[in-house]
Amino acid sequence: MQLVPSFDQTLAVLRAVAESTRLRLVFLCSHGELTVTELTEALGIEQPQVSRHLKILCDAGVLERFREGAWVFYSLGQGGGSSLARNLLNFVPSDDASLVLDRRRMARIRREREQNAAKYFRENAGRWDELRRLYVAEAEVENGLRKLFSSRRMRYFLDVGTGTGRMLEVFAPLCECAVGIDISLEMLAVARVNLARAGIENCRVRRGDMYNLPQASESVDAVIFHQVLHYSDDPAMAIMEAARVLAPGGIIAVADFASHQLEHLRSEHAHRRLGFRDRDVLAWFSDAGLDATESLRLGGNPLTVVIWAAEKKAVTSGEDNK
Repeated sequence: MQLVPSFDQTLAVLRAVAESTRLRLVFLCSHGELTVTELTEALGIEQPQVSRHLKILCDAGVLERFREGAWVFYSLGQGGGSSLARNLLNFVPSDDASLVLDRRRMARIRREREQNAAKYFRENAGRWDELRRLYVAEAEVENGLRKLFSSRRMRYFLDVGTGTGRMLEVFAPLCECAVGIDISLEMLAVARVNLARAGIENCRVRRGDMYNLPQASESVDAVIFHQVLHYSDDPAMAIMEAARVLAPGGIIAVADFASHQLEHLRSEHAHRRLGFRDRDVLAWFSDAGLDATESLRLGGNPLTVVIWAAEKKAVTSGEDNK
């Protein structure tokens, strides 16, 4: 759904982008989320100038600004102002000398990002590979999740505990907009690299807490917890919070391990829970006002992955009048 800006907002956007540096900023931010430092390096101008131009673009609704720890990111958002700015970029010649130079600098910055992400993976890949050998191939889990969501129209998809951003890559073609939430700044950096490498532009990642999601109530069409809840101190509360942001008629899916006895996963992989029983997950759905719809068991050796799904009941006109 493309939002149409009002007359006043259209004028504000046109005034904001009608300056060479600001148009270059919009061009760069149309390709992903960037920090002030990265934009300064890409443009080759001083940071105070960049910050001033960014403020004008944000005030006009062209760019979105959000903070993660000590970093502040900027990107083209989903609102009417951003939509108009994105359309205006179609009239900008891609072979402009300034934009060519900006792209070259941006490519160098992305290479540095990828090197940092690769370093993080090298340091952690061993323990992840060890865990993956214990259960069914991830491709089977992804196929099961795709089948669950494929028949649904999803405007806004939420991935809680996005990690590397893999679920965003999987579901990007099935939704208009997707957001991945994670508490780890390191994993968010990895996810941004992966999304940029895949050329995915309808997905964003944000730092956030599964118990206090930044989304508004009843604003999301689908929520997924993929291999996340076994790290949670309170899975029931996480599902309750996800149900809060889920719109009526929306669906939640939990892909995680069935109950098991591999105690070493606590000490070696920081798992808080040794999988889950069906009755516990279904009880959490019920307590959150969700109707369980289906489940899929994918047997592995020794771990079994289960996909549990539930729907938020749509309010009927009769119920509205009660």
